[in-house]
Amino acid sequence: MATTAAPPPVTFRQALRFWFKLGCISFGGPAGQIAIMHCELVEQRRWISERRFLHALNYCMLLPGPEAQQLATYLGWLMHRTWGGVAAGVLFVLPSLLLLIGLSWAYMAFGHLTWVAALLWGVKPAVAALVLQAVQRMGSRTLKTPQRAPLLWVIAVLSFGAIALLQMPFPAVVLAAGLTGAFAQRWWPGQFGGVSAHAAVTAAPAAASPSPPIAGAPVGASVVGLQAPAWIDDHTPTPAHARFSPAGLARVLAAGAALWLLPMVVLVAVWGWDGTLAQMAWFFTKAALLTFGGAYAVLPYVYQGAVEHFGWLSAAQMMDGLALGETTPGPLIIVVAFVGFVGGWGQTVLGPQALFWGAALAAAVVTWFTFLPSFIFILAGGPLIESTHGKVQFTAPLTAITAAVVGVMASLAVVWVAHIALPGGASGPLDFAALALALAAAWGLMHKKWGVMPVIGACALLGLLSRLVVQA
Repeated sequence: MATTAAPPPVTFRQALRFWFKLGCISFGGPAGQIAIMHCELVEQRRWISERRFLHALNYCMLLPGPEAQQLATYLGWLMHRTWGGVAAGVLFVLPSLLLLIGLSWAYMAFGHLTWVAALLWGVKPAVAALVLQAVQRMGSRTLKTPQRAPLLWVIAVLSFGAIALLQMPFPAVVLAAGLTGAFAQRWWPGQFGGVSAHAAVTAAPAAASPSPPIAGAPVGASVVGLQAPAWIDDHTPTPAHARFSPAGLARVLAAGAALWLLPMVVLVAVWGWDGTLAQMAWFFTKAALLTFGGAYAVLPYVYQGAVEHFGWLSAAQMMDGLALGETTPGPLIIVVAFVGFVGGWGQTVLGPQALFWGAALAAAVVTWFTFLPSFIFILAGGPLIESTHGKVQFTAPLTAITAAVVGVMASLAVVWVAHIALPGGASGPLDFAALALALAAAWGLMHKKWGVMPVIGACALLGLLSRLVVQA
């Protein structure tokens, strides 16, 4: 029988173990990573309630930069103050950074990726399946049914068409959804409320089926859907550290400015403003601040600057880096570390005798200046966002944005499935094997409830075996 008691308080050590695990298993791009966090933190462990999770996600979707990493930082900060947020954000990125540096070294040192291409053929259908699962998960919770939330369904469908058919920029879609929610809440507030977790327990305790526990979840984590209370629940008061104060905002902004300025001063003092490392630091700061919509919105800007303007790497190398980035956990935008590594290698920033160390330094510089703004956005803006929790005039625009994100994610799923099914373009042959593998992976994730890592591992192994069979 499922428990209705809230789980005990989560210690910082427990949280660290989870954030490190998340950094190692967070495949599938932002959609898959958000789905993993939702499954583990909301459904299984019940560290945070559905509404509080979506409230944080909506804010992160408004920001430039990697939304999944920002969401992890926000939740870590909400649970365990500033160091909790820093630890969550760093551990979300660090495993993928170290892994990508190793893969980048193999790429530059040996120059052939035949086995990686075979693995990628298998991994890409698994990634498409993860995106489909994310659409299903978030759509089922945000949109509910057309009868209960027709406006949210309209927003989701229109957002899908705006991205997939009209190719509108993501920020414009988000802004339109937010404005729609802001105006509609005056006349249709019921579209943005929903049923509370506790009310659902009382109203229909027998209607849902228990969720299966997972390894590492606390005792009693098997709950009735999302109905049992969470540690940080809908009505849990905002912790003292998460309340807004002008002094706290000033401290965060001052610390963020120092953490940006001091490394930049060192880079300029040692290598000069026109040096590769200083130019990388400045370019990727702009990329972090000026590009909205997650990794897929950042990549065109990075391509234009790194390939066409600075010439740090070729177009073919950029595509290979994107493929390598998709095989690693963590945020997809970590591909910027590959750009930095290849650029640092080609520009010999530490001399020809230290190609690896120069390239690794460039990768670290690029990663620092790309992700630092995300930490500042969360630690500075989090208290303001927490103060709007439960106020429909503030939450309605964010709920409408969540509905729009469901539509955007659905358009991404369509694009990704089309990419694996028609690798040569619309005029090329249909890859029935890749399409079948994607459908099988989606069936395993959504129907059989298989884990993310087993699905990705099995698909990668099938890709490698298929290449061996073809070569034989």
